[in-house]
Amino acid sequence: MEILKSPREIERMRQAGLLVWEAHQRVASMLRPGIATAEIEAAVDQFLRENDAESLFKNFPNSNPGGLPFPAVTCISINEEVVHGIPGNRRVKEGDIVSVDIGCKLDGWCGDAATTHAVGAVPPEVQQLLEVTKQVLELAIRLMGERSRWSQVAAEMERFVKSHKLSVVEAFVGHGIGREMHEDPQVPNFAGRGFRRSGDFRLAEGLVIAVEPMVNLGTKQVRGLPDQWTQVTADGRPSAHFEHTVAITDSGPLVLTAGPNGEGW
Repeated sequence: MEILKSPREIERMRQAGLLVWEAHQRVASMLRPGIATAEIEAAVDQFLRENDAESLFKNFPNSNPGGLPFPAVTCISINEEVVHGIPGNRRVKEGDIVSVDIGCKLDGWCGDAATTHAVGAVPPEVQQLLEVTKQVLELAIRLMGERSRWSQVAAEMERFVKSHKLSVVEAFVGHGIGREMHEDPQVPNFAGRGFRRSGDFRLAEGLVIAVEPMVNLGTKQVRGLPDQWTQVTADGRPSAHFEHTVAITDSGPLVLTAGPNGEGW
C-alpha cells in the first residue's frame, strides 16, 4: 500500500531532509583517522537538539523480544559492518570505510539518509564498492521518473550491482517515510523471490520513499553481533550503504535529503 503525500506535506518533509543533509556535512568535516565514533555521535546529537529536531533512531525498539532499544542518534558502521552500528569508543583508522545513517523528525515530518565515506586511501576494489553503491542509488532515483512500478527499478538496480561482481543485501530494504520513519511500502533493492514476498507498488505522484541500497564486496549474507543491533557481512568483507529520501512530484523525482541546491553526497 502506498501512502501518498500532498505537495505541502512534501515541502514539510524537505525541511527535515535539509537538516539531515546538513548533519551529514558536519560528519564529513569531522571524519579523520583517530576520531572516535562517539565524538561524531555527540556532534550530531547536539546539532539535532539545537535545531529542535527529534532523532528517528534513538530508543527505536528492538525487534528481538526483550532486546535493548537503539542507544544512539546515528548508526555508524565500519568496514564489514553493514548497518545499525552503535557509536562508541572505536577510533576510525586510515583505510576504513565508514557508513553513517542519520534520520530526524522536524515539526512532525521525517527525513532519513545514509552515506559511506572512505577515510584516506582504500584499495581499488573497495573504492569501486563505494562508487557502485552510490551509482546504483543515483540510478534508482533517475528511474523513479521513467518507470511505472518499483519492481522495474529494483530489477535494474540488482542487474547493475551484479554486473560489477558485487552483491545486494536482501536482509534489509528501504521503506516508505512520512510522519513516521517506517511506513508502507517496503522498498527492496533486488527483484528475486524475496521481492515478491515484499510486494510491488506504483510509482505514483505523492509517493515518498527512503531508497537505501546496501552492497557487499563478497556474499550478500549478513549476521548479527551480540550487541543486538550491529549487522556484519557473513564473510567479513566490506559493505557500503547509501540512502536518500525521495519524493515523486509532478516534475519528477525530488531528493528531499539533498543540499539546498540539489547537491547529493
